Amino acid sequence: MPKKTIKIVVEGGNVKPGPPLGPTLSQFKLNVGEVVKKINDVTAQFKGMTVPVTLDIDVDTKEYEISVGIPTTSSLLLKKANAQQPSGDPAHKKIGDISLEDAIDVAITKKPSLTTKTLKSAVKSILGTARQIGLTVNKKDPKEIIDEIDQGKYEDILSKYEEKWTKV
Repeated sequence: MPKKTIKIVVEGGNVKPGPPLGPTLSQFKLNVGEVVKKINDVTAQFKGMTVPVTLDIDVDTKEYEISVGIPTTSSLLLKKANAQQPSGDPAHKKIGDISLEDAIDVAITKKPSLTTKTLKSAVKSILGTARQIGLTVNKKDPKEIIDEIDQGKYEDILSKYEEKWTKV
């Protein structure tokens, strides 16, 4: 039973049956409307964000399995800041502000795809991305927050999330 894998990047909860997905699914004789509805259902929690999706199709039986990846760090941060897109000039134009807890939440969400071992280093990585796309954290430049983390200023906040980090 040959299997075919299709990898696509979609907007969560907003997949359309048109090209390029529709024709691709049609060639495997799948019900395009049904597959699109299922993809929209499983990606609904990521509405408005770009999310990777993998379709594993059994060519003989026409059965398929949908796997949803984790949205990009930028997408998660933009959603937390209620911003539409990154700043074209992050050094001079800020597009929003998030809390340190928001950054910690994004780090925990992204843990499976991060190479860091500790919550502290994961949060610092997320803060770096926040800085690159033009976000402030607690109304400060994320670099300042990184320096303060290195000085031990947020140990109490980080320790509150440590258990959640280890369970992911």
